[in-house]
Amino acid sequence: MTLDLKKFFQATNPGKTLFVDNATEDQKYYIDFSSVRGGQIIEDLRDNITIWSSDDRSCQLFTGHIGCGKSTELLRLKADLEREGFHVVYFESSQDLEMGDVDVGDILLAIARRVSESLENLEKIQLAEPKGLKDLLKGAAKVLQTEIQLSAEANVMGVGKVAASTEGKFSTEFGLPGIGQVKASSEEGLSFIVSGIGKISAKAKASPDLRSKLRAYLEPRTNNILELINAELLEPAREKLKQYQKSGIVAIVDNLDRVDSTAKAGGRPQQEYLFVDRGEQLRGLNCHLIYTMPLGLRFSNDFNTLTQRFMVNPQVLPMVPVQLSDGSKCDEGMALLRQMVLARAFPDMDEPQRLGKISEIFDSPETLDRLCLISGGHVRNLLRLLNDAIKKQRGLPISRQVLEEVIRLYRNEQLLAITDYEWGLLRQVAKQKKVAGDDGYQTLIRSMFVYEYRYSQETWFDINPILADAKELHE
Repeated sequence: MTLDLKKFFQATNPGKTLFVDNATEDQKYYIDFSSVRGGQIIEDLRDNITIWSSDDRSCQLFTGHIGCGKSTELLRLKADLEREGFHVVYFESSQDLEMGDVDVGDILLAIARRVSESLENLEKIQLAEPKGLKDLLKGAAKVLQTEIQLSAEANVMGVGKVAASTEGKFSTEFGLPGIGQVKASSEEGLSFIVSGIGKISAKAKASPDLRSKLRAYLEPRTNNILELINAELLEPAREKLKQYQKSGIVAIVDNLDRVDSTAKAGGRPQQEYLFVDRGEQLRGLNCHLIYTMPLGLRFSNDFNTLTQRFMVNPQVLPMVPVQLSDGSKCDEGMALLRQMVLARAFPDMDEPQRLGKISEIFDSPETLDRLCLISGGHVRNLLRLLNDAIKKQRGLPISRQVLEEVIRLYRNEQLLAITDYEWGLLRQVAKQKKVAGDDGYQTLIRSMFVYEYRYSQETWFDINPILADAKELHE
């Protein structure tokens, strides 16, 4: 069997999320790391919905380093829940929201839009006209259209004419029917929500000024937004879905862990503002919810308050261990990472067969082990190093020399961002294998200079192996 180099290169794309389903090629690429990641994390998330809260609603938090495989695991969870009879809505919030400037109303409307969109694709689901949501969206559209018209046409038409024309034009711009034009059909209602929220969000995402205007309109109405989404969308949809043997609605909001830690208007960091100050509203929707949460919040002084708001501890997806806390090699973790690499090249082979094919990809088994070890068990970084090595080698097998050149370039990128103070913290982590709640440690975690591991009843932190040879670490 000849290895298809181009297909292998595409399969190692670090930006590609695996859609784990039996009907896709991605299923063959998937490696189950749960045995070296502290247990059945996805199964716990699933059971909290299917067993412990099946007749109620639930809200769970899921976190881990960006790129550690959360999206792939959440998509696997989606497939599991659908097999259990749930209507599951998964979406990446970064597609709908400006991650540097997010408010709770933005998140609630994004969920409403995505749920409506999924229901719109089910022809058998008919809902009553969502009059309150329609009025809310028309009000938001009018606010934004007024601002757009004033900025775009003031010099041409004059302010008085702009104000007069805005009333008639905002509906066309945002695809929203004007007063007296709204049809009473449920299909039109769902389409209205999908189209209206989508266009309003797109306009606001592209302009800080429009976001500010929209927020001034939505923020005082947040509790009303919650009530309307529950009363006009989620609750009736749940009842309709039950008629078709559906167990409930699950909304999985991915990529919220990517919201910036920049300060909001009152000086409060955005991550704490959303998940601590507004946590009760985030969990207020009448369906099962799973949010990805910034990993750094676990080390915040407000973490206890956060768990009280959500009434749950976040589930953490750690790195795949390549070394144990005492510095010895983790054989099980290394074996699984080898299989992850080899499965991208030989998806139709079993594990022993793949091991016999190492020489087609690397000049020696030691080169493959070096790749796995230097990644620190961070799945996306391992694929990034491998992908870059394939390009630099301009073919296969990858030599140890080429791999070391790629590692050196990646290490140099990392070193540029580390301050003297952070080197001091890194030396402490390397020695003590733990971190504290200090802001400096939050930076180390967020910057992926430090990784978390859970294996064989033990939890520890260690520095990213890419930094292990840096002279600053040993001063």
